[in-house]
Amino acid sequence: MPDLDLFQQALGLEEPWKVVEVRFDPAGRRLDLRVDFAKGARFACPECGAGGCKVHDTEPHTWRHMNFWQHETYLTARVPRVICAEHGTLQVRVPWARERSDFTLLFEALVMALVKEMPVKPVAAMVGEHDTKIWRIVHHYVDQAVAAQDLSGVEQLGIDDTSFRRGQSYVSVFCDLDPGERRAVFVTEGRDQQTVEQFAGFLVEHGGRPEQITEVCQDMSEAYLAGVLKHLQSAEITFDRYHIKQKLGEAIDEIRREEAKQHKQLLKNTRYLWLKRPANLTSKQQDWLDELLQQPLDTVRAYEQALRFDSFYELDADTAEEYLRRWIAEVKDTELQPLIKFAEMLEEYWLGVTRWHHSRVSNGLLEGLNSLIQAAKRRARGYRSARNYKTMIYLVVGKLNPGPQFA
Repeated sequence: MPDLDLFQQALGLEEPWKVVEVRFDPAGRRLDLRVDFAKGARFACPECGAGGCKVHDTEPHTWRHMNFWQHETYLTARVPRVICAEHGTLQVRVPWARERSDFTLLFEALVMALVKEMPVKPVAAMVGEHDTKIWRIVHHYVDQAVAAQDLSGVEQLGIDDTSFRRGQSYVSVFCDLDPGERRAVFVTEGRDQQTVEQFAGFLVEHGGRPEQITEVCQDMSEAYLAGVLKHLQSAEITFDRYHIKQKLGEAIDEIRREEAKQHKQLLKNTRYLWLKRPANLTSKQQDWLDELLQQPLDTVRAYEQALRFDSFYELDADTAEEYLRRWIAEVKDTELQPLIKFAEMLEEYWLGVTRWHHSRVSNGLLEGLNSLIQAAKRRARGYRSARNYKTMIYLVVGKLNPGPQFA
């Protein structure tokens, strides 16, 4: 005969709930625990907490619990509806599970711990449930944690986008760039002006005010820029240095690709030599690059200008702007059209480009977060929906600690 008291204590049940039956099926590798209450037991109203409410009727329910060793474990109980003088007939909340869930809190806590470390699909396989059920658990607790955020202290904001599947499907990520926070606080579908408007509304709902945002770091997206100017009017805008360097890299690569038509063997497989920082090259790559730098190539001239551009971010604010003006003038004399186009872009966005020397904010953090997000996406082989993708971003880089809370 199973020791009912042992299971009673293991589950942490208190009066009037008791384990009244245990059935073990070794062939089916399943353990069933029946939990019940004594005849005449009374419960508190789930709405107002008034005690001593009489049971009106009951409804049976079964919940999946954490495994007992290798055996799947289930709890079954009659869930009572009680009569409250003020609120009428309501179903009580059982202490081992949340409303409308088919899993116990301990099982859900296990799931939330696992999905922080591995994709949902293998978690589902590990616990023997369909992944759609696991996603429901994850959505519930992540949504709950997102809703509980206090954004009253957010002042520096980073905005970036990331794709979640082929076909130009994007989500926008809004990040608190404060050194003490450094986390994603809002994720929404799209990468247009409306995403900034949605963030402004979300900020108000979570204790913040649009006028408290004093710094925004973003790429040169016209849509984001229009959104910030309209909905975050107190913010100074810094165009992210990493995106600027990315645009410069694209210009160099365009020159290389065009020149490779005449120097195919010489420039074959050299793309990343020109795009990497010299300090990040291997010894073999550095030797290869040194040989190429001796050649009379347009790509070499573009690369050397790119190295000079790096100095803009190393200078102090008083000399940086004049240095950049001289650099732009030199570039315009090169007759390298992709590089000239890049220089003209800097002139067009001059205030946001030079703002970096005053704000010192960048989306380097967001680039790091994006690396984590993309790694999670690769492990999961993509996501079936934008909602799943947004939820995973919050889980991976939101610092939310979602899941059941135990005293």
